[in-house]
This record gives sequence, structure tokens and C-alpha cells, in this order.
Amino acid sequence: MNETVLHVNPVPARTWIAITALGISAFSIVTSELAPVGMLSTLAKDLNQTESGAGLVVTAYGWVAALAALLSGAMPARISRKALLIGLMLILALSCIVATWSHSMSGFMSARMAGALAHGAFWALIGTVAAQLVPAEKLGLATSVIFGGVSAASVLGVPLSSLITGIAGWRSAFTAISLLAFATACTLFWTLPTLAAPQPLRLRVYCGIFKNPLILSLYGATACIISAHFAAFTYLEPLLTKTLGVPSASISCLLLMSGLSGLVGNIIAGKLIDRHIKGLISISLLLSAGALGMLGKGNAVAFPFWFIGMLLAIWGAGMSIVFVGLQTWLLRSAGDAVQPASAIYVAIFNAAIGTGALAGGQMLAIIGLQGTVLLAAGVIICSMTLVLMLKAPGISGAEGLG
Repeated sequence: MNETVLHVNPVPARTWIAITALGISAFSIVTSELAPVGMLSTLAKDLNQTESGAGLVVTAYGWVAALAALLSGAMPARISRKALLIGLMLILALSCIVATWSHSMSGFMSARMAGALAHGAFWALIGTVAAQLVPAEKLGLATSVIFGGVSAASVLGVPLSSLITGIAGWRSAFTAISLLAFATACTLFWTLPTLAAPQPLRLRVYCGIFKNPLILSLYGATACIISAHFAAFTYLEPLLTKTLGVPSASISCLLLMSGLSGLVGNIIAGKLIDRHIKGLISISLLLSAGALGMLGKGNAVAFPFWFIGMLLAIWGAGMSIVFVGLQTWLLRSAGDAVQPASAIYVAIFNAAIGTGALAGGQMLAIIGLQGTVLLAAGVIICSMTLVLMLKAPGISGAEGLG
């Protein structure tokens, strides 16, 4: 009896270094976006702004990054994608350095918006780069490494920026982000291979995307999930201190615990997402919403410190898996339209961050901290229902646009 042996070419170590560098790039990008959350009071005082006025920097950054992601789909194919990725990271590094020189809100905002343009364009490209660097059966793992930087920054970026701000000031925090971005740009220069430029985009490609119910459903689920998550996450610190009675000195410990859980979530995603994407995302959404709902219903008397930490860990790990899962699902479902579909996805993701932060602030004044968190949990549950209705993609991406 003859047996057919399939030989799978291993991915070179240099490629995995490049993928890791892309993950660190994603970490520096998202940390740059969310850093003001962890230094808002200091930043507002130094730039002569109210805290709500300084908080608009996060919202504006998210919306500008969303616009840049959309426009990135129109970049000429003759531009080297490798050179473009490196150049965008250098722009981000420069914008963070210029921000440290700012002594007015207008100067700081201008520097931040330059970084937001690089942010949106870079993030719209990195998903398609992963698809070029590794075979289809390794795409989930590669995506989990790259977007592991996103989930790690979503939880670790803010406390680390806050820690550096407390020790050496907010300018030192942005200097550290700049140095990290510059280091990853150098690593990408040495390890990233020449990347194939995508085919010129035509209007019919976008029409095909918006006529595809699976893609539209993924976009809708992403918008709801990310908006709900950041509506709660943006105001996590006051929830912990004012509602749950956590001492201010213990906040960093809890956030770091949540960050480590997010990294564990990425490991789980890397192992299971290729075969169980739909079930893994659904279970993660259910656990995240449950943990978030319990945080919204809790109080200082009922919830001991360790239990609060456990709920934050479940929330952090669950959302980490969801970040990786949604991006992987999109990459497998978009077919030949992967770049424009990814650009739209990134635009929606960044717009949802800004929208979530803004909506959370508005709801805070109407229904309070706990009501806002409970509403966010409810939106996540509704989004899980939408995910359950979708058809899981094949590993080879057979559910594409055709």
C-alpha cells in the first residue's frame, strides 16, 4: 500500500524574527495610541488642559489612524512594501520624539496626529504581510505573534507608560516608545524579505467586499466588540478605585496581571485558532462578558482583591484571543481582496477605540461607572450571537470573495 507523504517546508528563523519584530512594532504603535490614558492627569497639567480636554487626544488619534488605514488601500503598487513599513515605523518614532518637545496642546496634538497617520497605514499592512511570510497552515500562529503586540499593549502599554511617567515624567515615556519603534524599524530592515506589491485596487474590489455578508458581519462584530471593550477599559482605573475599593498603589499590579493573562490568551490562540476559530472566539466573548458583568455588579465588600484579579485576568485573556481570532478570520475570508479588506478592518478597529472611549465618557455621566461596564458586557454578549451565526473559514481561506 503506497502512502503519500506531504512535505511542509519549515519557516526560516529569520522570518520568525521578522514576524516577532512586527509584533513588537504593533506593541509600540498601540502603546503610543493608549499611552495618554495612563498619564492623563500629568499630561493635562503640563499642557494646561482639563483631563477631559487631554483625553480627546486618544479619540482624535483613533479617528486619524482610521482614516489613514482607509487611504492606505490607494497607495501605488510601485512603492516597496518593505520600505514603506520601515518608513512608517520611523515616522512613528519621530512623532513620539517631537511630542516630547511640545509645551502646548496644539504642538502635542500635531506630533500625535503624524504618528496616527503612520499607525493606521502600518496596521493596515501588517496583516497582509503575515499572509506573505508564512504558509496558510501557519497563518494563525503568525497572526497571533503579530497581534499579540496589540493585545499586550492594550493592557501592558498603559501601566508601563504610567510607571515611567511616575518615575521620570511623561516625556520619558514617549522617548521610550520612540526608541522601541526605531529599534524595530532597524530589525525589519535586516530581516524582512522583499514583499510582493498588491494588485492595483479597483472600485469593484471594494464593491465585492461590501456585498459579502460574511465580511460585513465581521466588520459589524468588530465594531461592537471593540467599542464595548474600550468603553469599559478606558475607565478601568476609576472603576477599580472608586467602585471596587482597590488601593491606588495596587492598580499597576492588577493591570500587569491582566496583561500577563492577555499573553497567555495569545499562546492559546496560537495553538488552537487554526482549527477551532469560531468556538474559541465565542467562548472567549462569553467569558469576557461574564467577567466584565461581574466587575460591573461588584463592590468593595463583596469582592476580595484576588477575585478582582481573577476577573481581570479572564477579561484580558478573552479579549486577547478575540483580537487574534477576528483578524485571522478576516484574512481567511477576504480572498484576493485581503489588503483593502484589512485596511477597512483596521479603520473600523481604530475608529471603534475612539468611539468606545468617547461613548464610555458620555455614558459615565448618565448611568455611572457600573452601568457603563454592564452595558459594555451586554453589547459583547450580543456580538457573540452575531459570531455564532457566521460560517467558520477554512484554513486555506476558501471562504473568500472569489
